[in-house]
Amino acid sequence: MQMNRIKEILDEKGIKQTWLAEQLGKSFNMVNAYAQNRHQPPMDVLYKIAEILNVEVADLLVAKKDLKK
Repeated sequence: MQMNRIKEILDEKGIKQTWLAEQLGKSFNMVNAYAQNRHQPPMDVLYKIAEILNVEVADLLVAKKDLKK
């Protein structure tokens, strides 16, 4: 189930997951897990991702009505 749009935002901005991992101080594997929706980032990390990508936190989230069951 897709709960975040991190991968979509990265693709739209032409940013690599490796770069985001460096900016966050996280491993590529962890950022990849976030981007692939295998794990969801904690709220503090989600806010940091939004800050780094210059988007609103809401832009990183999939609307509840759009969640696939």
